[in-house]
Amino acid sequence: MESSVITQVQKEDVQVSPKTGQVSRSALKQPRSCNIFKALFCCLQAQDGPKPPAPLPPPSQQALLESQENGTVVKSEPSLLPEMEAQDQGKICVVIDLDETLVHSSFKPISNADFIVPVEIEGTTHQVYVLKRPYVDEFLQRMGELFECVLFTASLAKYADPVTDLLDHSGVFRARLFRESCVFHQGCYVKDLSRLGRDLHKTLILDNSPASYIFHPNNAVSLPVFCDLPPGLKKVLQITMKKHFAVNHWNDVTAALGPPPGQDHRKLRKVGLKNRRGQNKS
Repeated sequence: MESSVITQVQKEDVQVSPKTGQVSRSALKQPRSCNIFKALFCCLQAQDGPKPPAPLPPPSQQALLESQENGTVVKSEPSLLPEMEAQDQGKICVVIDLDETLVHSSFKPISNADFIVPVEIEGTTHQVYVLKRPYVDEFLQRMGELFECVLFTASLAKYADPVTDLLDHSGVFRARLFRESCVFHQGCYVKDLSRLGRDLHKTLILDNSPASYIFHPNNAVSLPVFCDLPPGLKKVLQITMKKHFAVNHWNDVTAALGPPPGQDHRKLRKVGLKNRRGQNKS
């Protein structure tokens, strides 16, 4: 039952076609074990659970704006986010993942856990042991100064909300979005940025799972998972401080993140991936 509460997807759990944005079902598998402790959670629902709804088409094929039905104008669904606050006007909206991006959680005891969060599941209280990623406090503080930050996780609120209360003691996140705000698509919980109510040209997502942003891969900065590269946030923070990542001056995030001539990816898109096997110098 615990696996239905926390979503921790590693980069190898899915394969996403760069041309079609389709998730390969044959590539879905259980999370790999970490050197310190086992990763217990997966984005898939339990095999004996209720059958998931039929996959939804990408947002480009959905009637996300206004559509006509029998001659009647049907309004699009409300935005997931409230109106942007005055202090954030003109800023980039940065959507930040929780599990394996900012923290790693386990239902098995961890001696050096930063937080222990009680979560009730079917009438029984379980203890969730949470490790903060190195440099996460500095990362959140600086990101909150620069951008409009939004937490978006595929985990359930009854776990993720108290964890975020302990993690974000300065109130960096302007809003928090949980599993119910995701779109269930091809066996994965996808974070559809077009539903946020923000200009997609001024929206960025930081996430360790490519399946989370398959609708908007050009808006994504891919992070290595916590267990593969714990200091990954330090690298992001260092790049953030450099002038080429002063994204609040970008008119179009997707164009700025796009590959320069003759190259396949920007360094920003593959933060720390050269050190995924633990050979980091941080």
